[in-house]
This record gives sequence, C-alpha cells and structure tokens, in this order.
Amino acid sequence: MKIYFAGSIRAGRDDAELYRRIIEHLRKYGQVLTEHVGDPNLSAEGQDGPSDKYIHDRDVAWLLSADAVVAEVTVPSLGVGYELATAVREGIPAAALFRTDGGKRLSAMIAGCGGVKVIEYSGAPESAFPALDTFLKEIEPR
Repeated sequence: MKIYFAGSIRAGRDDAELYRRIIEHLRKYGQVLTEHVGDPNLSAEGQDGPSDKYIHDRDVAWLLSADAVVAEVTVPSLGVGYELATAVREGIPAAALFRTDGGKRLSAMIAGCGGVKVIEYSGAPESAFPALDTFLKEIEPR
C-alpha cells in the first residue's frame, strides 16, 4: 500500500516529532511517500526541492499514486487542506487526525466532509492508532 502523509510544513513545524511517530506507524502498512514531512531538519521554509512548482508537481504526483491519504490537521495548513481536497475529488480514501486537547476547533470544511474520516485524539498520537488501523485495514490498494 502507498500512503501519502500530510502535515504542516510552512504553517509551522512544532509537530514534526509527532508527524515522525505517525509516519513510523504508517510504515507498518506500506510505503509512506512523504516521509520528509516528519524530518525534524525540514524547516518551515519547506525547501525540499528546487522550486515551489517542483514541490507542488512532485507532491501531487505522489498523492495521485497513493492508495490512502492520512493527514494530521491540528496545525491549520493551506497545503494540507489542498491535499485533502484533492484526495476527496480523486476518490482516494482520506483520514484526518485531530488533537482535541489543543484548544482549537477543526475546520468545518474538514469536519463536515463526508469524504474524510476524522479521527480525534488527545495526548500522544498513539492514542489515535487503533482508529487509524481500522481505517487503513479497510482500504483496498488501487
């Protein structure tokens, strides 16, 4: 299975360690196409390619090849929203992980989207893994 993981880069890297732990868990199910999102050395500048167009085109190609999209959406990010919308439009199963103990509310555009499985959790991301496992086990590779 190919999994596209989405998390905030330019909107803030405070959750990079959390992303790394989620990505590590996702590897149990297959190839994570976007492991760099969990790299603590990737800065908020997000310069992991020669240009913004290169990054966009590469990431969209990865996303379109994925069997599933998993996003951590607690830190609001325009890019992550774009990636989830693309997955929904393309019929790619998508899950959004959201920490409820951060004092924030999830965007209605994600919470109200029938094409996105919202998985709420509090504390460590590992508390979301049972629901995430259920989501991933139901996916048939494309």
